[in-house]
Amino acid sequence: MSLLLTATLASIVLLLVLILKFRVHAFISLLIASIAVGIFTGMDLPAITDSIKTGMGNALGFIATVIGLGAILGKILEASGGTEAIAQTLLRAFGQKRAPWALMLTGFIISIPVFLDVGLVLLAPILYALSRDTGKPLLYFAYPLLAGMVVTHACVPPTPGPIAVAGYLKADLGLLILFGVIIGVPTAIIGTLFGKWVAGKVGSEIPVHLASDIAAASQAQEEKLGLPSFGMIMTIIGLPLVLMLCGSVAKYQADKEAAAPQVETAQVQSATAADDEAIESPRRFKWTTRDAVQFLGHPFIALLIATLSAWVVLGLMRGWKPSQLMEMSSNALGPAGLIILVTGAGGVFKQILGDSGAAQALAQKLVEWQLAPLVMAYLLAALIRVIQGSATVAMITAGGLVAGILAAMPTPPAGSHLALIALAIAFGSTVASHVNDSGFWIVNRYLGMSEKDTLKSFTTMTTIISLTGFALVLIAGFLLKFF
Repeated sequence: MSLLLTATLASIVLLLVLILKFRVHAFISLLIASIAVGIFTGMDLPAITDSIKTGMGNALGFIATVIGLGAILGKILEASGGTEAIAQTLLRAFGQKRAPWALMLTGFIISIPVFLDVGLVLLAPILYALSRDTGKPLLYFAYPLLAGMVVTHACVPPTPGPIAVAGYLKADLGLLILFGVIIGVPTAIIGTLFGKWVAGKVGSEIPVHLASDIAAASQAQEEKLGLPSFGMIMTIIGLPLVLMLCGSVAKYQADKEAAAPQVETAQVQSATAADDEAIESPRRFKWTTRDAVQFLGHPFIALLIATLSAWVVLGLMRGWKPSQLMEMSSNALGPAGLIILVTGAGGVFKQILGDSGAAQALAQKLVEWQLAPLVMAYLLAALIRVIQGSATVAMITAGGLVAGILAAMPTPPAGSHLALIALAIAFGSTVASHVNDSGFWIVNRYLGMSEKDTLKSFTTMTTIISLTGFALVLIAGFLLKFF
């Protein structure tokens, strides 16, 4: 057992060294670390390549489709001015005095389909204008926006991180969305309160040339097409979330009935005879309402419906040519392809851990130490995040590792417990954004801060969000008796 544990720890160290020291891409680094686990634990060489193929296929069978559709949906919302429409509508509704809360809600909504760094760049002109008009520090408006974005970027699908973790753990996406929103809102509120407080404690100087360039580009886009309506954007963003939640409810009801005591023998025989008759007769559609709800609520179908709706309503009906939308979709799939490959490599890591026996050894140790899965998941994600920087890579790496360990447990977690474990990984991956995180430098540049002040404010805010979210996950786990 000591060999298996040593091999696993050595592979994690190797992974981090490759990424940090030698700047090897996470996709290649994960594959190398996976192969290293197989070799160190004595797997046959053909078995290692078989595990790579199986792990990659199992991971991407679900995740690739969802991430691809989510990337196209986010790109159309971004290009159509949807993020600005949400921000401006909420600012009008809340008023200038309560603008930070409007921006927190804006960030919470737009980061569901749009990446955090993209959202900040798109809304930077609004932040600059609010700071100029009110005389308040730029951070007074920027940090509430970022607090909302940090939370949903990590916790609410269809962003890649939570999608990948849900795929590894086989967690229900509807439950993950539900818990992500319930726990995410108070977490974002705490982050906003800190952001408002810290705004006057650190310096921020708007980079004038950057502000004018961004504002000019944003104004040109708005004058060209105008902004879509708030209701339209909210409908498109909310549609897949509602469908997936309804699908989860329908699946829960189906599973509950399947687990009910068997009907009497005569009824079973009668049903069997009816089934035999149906097989012999011409095929007919026999969908129930619940079947249809489950079908529409599957992430593939829900996101496809939302993406096609955005394609038509925000694209074709607003003057975009099909060729422009095609190019936009291709541009969206470029970055998505990299994330998909990294996610697949994380699935390989998970598969090798299981096939080599390393996951079983880790699971046994955790049982001996009586470490709750929620705590283990958070600590692993937080450790990887602090060392290598990327929240998405931290979620993917920790998700694969945790999934392998949970699968090897005598009684693997299921249902709501898996969704909470996914959230524990999500909040672990948000902790302590610092100089090895690209998001840190986006914030540093667009908000005009020194590195020291960015560390004092943004790094502290992400840590507060991480700890608050994890504390709420633990409370939810206690209430649902997962301790």
